Amino acid sequence: MPKRKSTHAEPEPEQATRRRSSRLSKGVEPNEEVMAHVKEEKPKAAITGKKGGRKQATVKEEGKEEKVEVESQPPTKRSRTTKPTPSASQPPVAAKPPTTTTSRQYWLLKAEPQTRLENGHDVRFSIDDLASRTSPEPWDGIRNYSARNNLRSMRRGDLAFFYHSNCANPGIVGVMEIVKEAEEDWTAVDPGAAYFDAKAKMAKEQGKENPWSLVHVEFREKFKRELGLKELREWGERGEPLEGMQLLRQSRLSVSRVGEGEWEFLMEKAGGKTGRGDKGE
Repeated sequence: MPKRKSTHAEPEPEQATRRRSSRLSKGVEPNEEVMAHVKEEKPKAAITGKKGGRKQATVKEEGKEEKVEVESQPPTKRSRTTKPTPSASQPPVAAKPPTTTTSRQYWLLKAEPQTRLENGHDVRFSIDDLASRTSPEPWDGIRNYSARNNLRSMRRGDLAFFYHSNCANPGIVGVMEIVKEAEEDWTAVDPGAAYFDAKAKMAKEQGKENPWSLVHVEFREKFKRELGLKELREWGERGEPLEGMQLLRQSRLSVSRVGEGEWEFLMEKAGGKTGRGDKGE
């Protein structure tokens, strides 16, 4: 059924011990007998500093210095600066990737509930017609670029107000959900469709893109209390909750955006339940 178009790496842990140099007492020139004794007793004379690790001793012999490294017993206690090594049986837990969330968007789509012929087709479509559908309904017939851009911005799961337009009592009458995102509007290139566009058909024949799009929607709720255009205009006055609402600022636009605050305000006024968490459906 055609819809109303708009015409109008971490550092290694610090070692528990450090290498240090020990020297023989200054001012004493060692002779061969002393040096022999030193060489025999190197392990005892050379070890200085803390327990554990490799130690260095420096020995002067005939004007030369000789550094000797000696292995000692490992420390019995862990240094406060030593970090424990993770067990091979317990690999480190991988960090969780950051989660991203996509906010739900809100819209308003107009359709005409009363009979009107367009290219020989009755373009009447009301919220009751939508409620009677057993499969997602294509929202076609949009032939305005601003409205089309809004269609292309819609995401699956977004909610939209159903607005009765071009009738005795225009206004918001219920809620529908976007269940399939924008795709080509095939009715634009069908000469037998209500909103056939010859330019779009020519573009397709030339291998170009059809400029028009549609989305698929499903019925969610019909309000017991409709929100008429007169009320909407009052709430759209300066300082009121709907002051910046696109519907009121661009009244001829058949597909418009609705702010989250505007949506909550209008749902409260209509007693709506769709998508309202603990207020439930």
